[in-house]
Amino acid sequence: MTQTLDIAVIGATGTVGETLVQILEERNFPVANLHLLASSESAGSSVLFRNKNVRVREVDEFDFSKVKLVFFAAGPAITLSYAARAHAAGCSLIDLSGALPADQAPQIVPEANAEVLASLKAPFQVSSPSPSATSLAVVLAPLLDLLDLQYVNVTANLAVSAQGREAVTELARQTAELLNMRPLEPTFFDRQMAFNLLAQVGTPDAQGHTLLEKRLVRELRQVLAQPLLKISATCVQAPVFFGDSFSVTLQSTKAVDLKKINAALEEAPGIELVEAGDYPTAVGDAVGQDVVYVGRVRSGVDDPAELNLWLTSDNVRKGAALNAVQVAELLIKDLL
Repeated sequence: MTQTLDIAVIGATGTVGETLVQILEERNFPVANLHLLASSESAGSSVLFRNKNVRVREVDEFDFSKVKLVFFAAGPAITLSYAARAHAAGCSLIDLSGALPADQAPQIVPEANAEVLASLKAPFQVSSPSPSATSLAVVLAPLLDLLDLQYVNVTANLAVSAQGREAVTELARQTAELLNMRPLEPTFFDRQMAFNLLAQVGTPDAQGHTLLEKRLVRELRQVLAQPLLKISATCVQAPVFFGDSFSVTLQSTKAVDLKKINAALEEAPGIELVEAGDYPTAVGDAVGQDVVYVGRVRSGVDDPAELNLWLTSDNVRKGAALNAVQVAELLIKDLL
């Protein structure tokens, strides 16, 4: 491809933003000029791109008419503050924060619902789902034709990097303190995170559900085009730096054909099926990789219409940054 376009990345100094820039280079995305943007606290730093240090500038001062595409890889507040300005300037955007409603910016996972893009017109507004919803959609999409799916139950064991660099630093500090037999005083987390599991990620609402759990349910329904699908989600904070792992139970109305299930998973894009008797882990398999690993594929102990799976993927890379870049790759033919 000889044509190129100017793009911007907001949140360029965060874990997802830095990985997004790295993937743009790895996949030879047709970038002419790359504009890296962040808050005033991060402005002035630099990020390496194609052997050059690109200076990070303050987003509040940026003229969005300079670019055709912008990735919003910061928090919801940043998206809500600047998305309208970018769109009004004729700039297409891909949001990773979950801040925009589906009717304004549909959730897209290329392996699951890329066809939705055909109905959109430039300048595009598209959302890349949460890493959890992305990983689950990649795996569930090829199974929909094989299952009369009635119910999904998922326990998401989330890496601390889902909460940013500060959470990663806190887990490292807590681990060092405990290994050196020093008293522990939690700061970012409200209690000990190292060598522990926390039963919720974020503050629950009056019904006991966190924003992340409700976002997972909402986005998974949207991507799978199953608005009435019953989904139960529990997000657990695991003492892992990178890589989410999921225990998933799918309930069908008919007996599960494991041979067909395995064949569908083997052939589907974005999935690495681990052979029976083995299982994948975040650290040993998923981190740094571009696929969702699937293992422990089995029917229920006493219910042949139940299917159980174990999934793991790199939450920052596959679940967030790569998905956003893959969406952009599908859009650029209409932007160049």
